[in-house]
Amino acid sequence: MISGIGGEKREGAEENIVKYSKKANIKITRGDKDMAKEAGGQITKESGLDMERLNKQIEFIVEIDKLKHILRQTLLIDKSRRENDAEHSWHLAMMAMILKEYAAGDIDLERVMKMVLIHDIVEIDAGDTFAYDEDANADKEERELEAAERIFSLLPEDQGNEIRALWDEFEEGETADALFAASMDRLQPLIHNHFTSGHTWAGAIRKDQVIARMSKVKKGAPALWQIVQKIVDENVEKGLLKV
Repeated sequence: MISGIGGEKREGAEENIVKYSKKANIKITRGDKDMAKEAGGQITKESGLDMERLNKQIEFIVEIDKLKHILRQTLLIDKSRRENDAEHSWHLAMMAMILKEYAAGDIDLERVMKMVLIHDIVEIDAGDTFAYDEDANADKEERELEAAERIFSLLPEDQGNEIRALWDEFEEGETADALFAASMDRLQPLIHNHFTSGHTWAGAIRKDQVIARMSKVKKGAPALWQIVQKIVDENVEKGLLKV
């Protein structure tokens, strides 16, 4: 159930969606009210929308808007402010589309794009964890698993299961799709650091730490490994990374 839109709590799936749709200026065909009660409240395809299903989908869409408020350590390339998780995820999806030719073997681009778009949704609850903060990473997996259980369960079961499976696959990092997605996730902040004077490294991170962090690129997009090495070496020379 969606509540809080317009400052009032709304009871019932049909009422929720209709009121939300009016405020959003969206036209939704409700179908016959009597037919909506068939099959335990499910609206058939012929009679109109399944309002309970749509209500869950909109609730999830509203929930993930919070991702725009989760700030990462990475600066925007113009150095004006920190990047948020939604921007990061969009950037990875674009990178996957543009850099697909460098993937190790055949990949399913649609699945990869889905992975990178959803991979950080759990940070709505778990928060962004700095990659080189060992203490913060100690309970990262536990926090993110709890977040995945809550957030993905907001969706209808079939969609929640699909997204959870993709998220799990990304986290396990074993398939070609997951490895390429992870390669984009590693490469993007490296590029940002290169163009923001090593902002998140702050001269305190070592070369070997970054190389270890970038190892996914060697597996998922080996053709891009040389650019990783070039960026790392240049930043060592500038004193932005420790040896």
